Amino acid sequence: MRVGVDLGGTKIEALAIAEDGGELVRRRRPTPRDDYQATVAAVRDIVQAVVADAGGGPATVGVAIPGAISPASGLIKNANSTWLIGQPFDRDLAAAIGQPVRLANDANCFALSEATDGAAAGADCVFGVIIGTGTGGGIVIGGRLHQGANLIAGEWGHTPLPWPDDDERPGPPCYCGRRGCIETFLSGPGLAAAHQAATGEALNGEQIVRAAAAGEAGAEASLARYEGRLARALGAIISILDPDVIVLGGGLSNIPRLYRNVPALWLAHAFSDDVRTRLLPARHGDSSGVRGAAWLWPAAD
Repeated sequence: MRVGVDLGGTKIEALAIAEDGGELVRRRRPTPRDDYQATVAAVRDIVQAVVADAGGGPATVGVAIPGAISPASGLIKNANSTWLIGQPFDRDLAAAIGQPVRLANDANCFALSEATDGAAAGADCVFGVIIGTGTGGGIVIGGRLHQGANLIAGEWGHTPLPWPDDDERPGPPCYCGRRGCIETFLSGPGLAAAHQAATGEALNGEQIVRAAAAGEAGAEASLARYEGRLARALGAIISILDPDVIVLGGGLSNIPRLYRNVPALWLAHAFSDDVRTRLLPARHGDSSGVRGAAWLWPAAD
């Protein structure tokens, strides 16, 4: 069997899946925040628990993390769960469990899940997009996760918003230290901040969608502005990667109108006379990260 673990900032989820991708066992537990050794122990314990619950026996282990392993140092970098940064997490976890583990960025695991047996199953080139609390992406080509020489392939959220208007420059400050990153515009907090700046209303994404559906002009304008920005950002991806499918995940991916309106806009921003790329919602939803972690071993072999 394959075991996947999704290590989040507030919860750890583990899943055992069979050869055909069928779910065997699932468990969740809180993440021990700001405590590295306790986090290693918590992941070890939940892996052992799901293997035991699934009947025991050999199992591969893959882990989705909010960061990446630095090729230069072998230590964790770029992690929102900051207590992981600078730690040899893969080696410490392998020692704790007593077998090798594979780690990948959580957005990469999302993309791998949806490319393997999700919304983009069968597609040759897939770009998986997370638009939620943060904004990230992952690339799968020929069924294999593409992580890149620096293990940052797909880090779409920390590139500039393409073709910014005057009122979009220099852009909001980002936690990465720059301004105008795509994440500051297309994340859930980015949508809420832009709406408040335009209307004075402090609404979250779900409330903005409801208000727009009820005919509130300010909310409709905020969603239309968001769709235009998403179309620009994805149009640039289409020109660079030319994916067969773009799959959306994260909280804002649950806005149905995006799948109709954004493809109608992105042709103006892609270097092509026609765009055949499909924009689809994730099939596995919030489970894609943990499922993708479970697929790390067969996808990389």
